[in-house]
Amino acid sequence: MTQRFQPRTGEVGGIPVARNLPTRGRRQIGAWCFLDHIGPVTFDDTNHGLRVGPHPHIGLQTFTWMIQGELLHRDSLGTAQPIRPGEVNLMTAGHGISHTEESLFGDRTLHATQLWIALPEADRNLPPRFDHYSSLPCWQNQGATWTLLTGQYENRKADTLQYSPLVGLDIDCELSQTLELNLNSAFEYGILPLTGAFDINGERFEADELAYLEAGQTTLTLTCDPATRLLLIGGKPLDKEVVIWWNYVGYHKEEIVEAEQDWDAQSLRFGNIPEWPGERLEGPPSPWRR
Repeated sequence: MTQRFQPRTGEVGGIPVARNLPTRGRRQIGAWCFLDHIGPVTFDDTNHGLRVGPHPHIGLQTFTWMIQGELLHRDSLGTAQPIRPGEVNLMTAGHGISHTEESLFGDRTLHATQLWIALPEADRNLPPRFDHYSSLPCWQNQGATWTLLTGQYENRKADTLQYSPLVGLDIDCELSQTLELNLNSAFEYGILPLTGAFDINGERFEADELAYLEAGQTTLTLTCDPATRLLLIGGKPLDKEVVIWWNYVGYHKEEIVEAEQDWDAQSLRFGNIPEWPGERLEGPPSPWRR
């Protein structure tokens, strides 16, 4: 059975985004618990690109897949890493980290996806780390370009750090194509057309309409329009639903409240980013704070 989920319109760093997870009726797909589709957008003289000030994370990995444009990531570990098309930035927040993101000077375009991966409960307090992947498995098949972002697909495997079974796959179809995908029956899946549109069993999904597939399927046929680019994410369903508030992910409301208090107190838990010239971000108080 395929379910359809419409995006919500949001904004990140002055750039409009289509937010596909979490959404009403679908909080997670495996450990994937957040999905923003950014762009494609071209900046003009009144908009100089994305700019996100210092903000905290706990209990998750941030996963950025760059399609067009360039961003600079800085974090409280001292990382300063540009990300360019065809690359993945992966930040493991663990117990706590803060970071910034901004378009590089002179870059006038941006197209990317930004996702969160919930860490397993046993790993949620790991020390923070940052990993950059400039080379990913990429191949031609069925008239499309396939890029494996994380996990394993058929006989290919990406080196991207994982703490739970996941897959992420970008498929770019220049011409109209019918694609046959092999699926892991233990995984649930989400398929998102970033551009163009596709049909599943005669049901049409336009750009930014998320198609969700329950676990148990082993194959999938997609009929894609010309100039369709899609993102496939999948994973084994988590045993426990996570708690999300602002930029925090946890398994208990008390964890979220503690993180809020530590950020408000400018605790060493989240460090600082002295290179950032502006103010840090302040989140809305959770309903669990007394």
